[in-house]
Amino acid sequence: MGKKSKTIEELLSIRKKLKSSGKKVVMTNGCFDLLHAGHIHLFRKAKRYGDVLIVALNDDASIARVKGPNRPIFKLNERLEILEAVETIDFLVSFKEETPKKLISLILPDVLIKGGDWGEDEIVGREEVESAGGEVVVVPYLPGSSTTEIIEKVLKLNRN
Repeated sequence: MGKKSKTIEELLSIRKKLKSSGKKVVMTNGCFDLLHAGHIHLFRKAKRYGDVLIVALNDDASIARVKGPNRPIFKLNERLEILEAVETIDFLVSFKEETPKKLISLILPDVLIKGGDWGEDEIVGREEVESAGGEVVVVPYLPGSSTTEIIEKVLKLNRN
């Protein structure tokens, strides 16, 4: 693991220190299976809402349960390594559940960010964050920036 990758326990300790120093913590989550412009757009917008950006990633087994047996394209260690290089991300953490609800309720970010492909009522962790006085922000979707769309496009090119 790189410098940004943390266990949940390490992240909870860091979160406590950040909170006591008045730092605003922003969090987003996803599979981030094939890093693309939509993800970078999300990270850049998210970072503007606070001082520290935490990105939570589904582990391989949870992606397979959510997206199907052919996913992930890149294993967790590879995804973490790629995301280590994204300057706007301060910390990375993975989770094994299908949703990050447990993780979000433990970290309780000041701002929870989701991409515009999620409806407001579909955002996992919304209740927990808002109950703790935080806010939930939806970043507008960048058209054509979907991992599933990119995979379908590559498969279509491969068939031709």
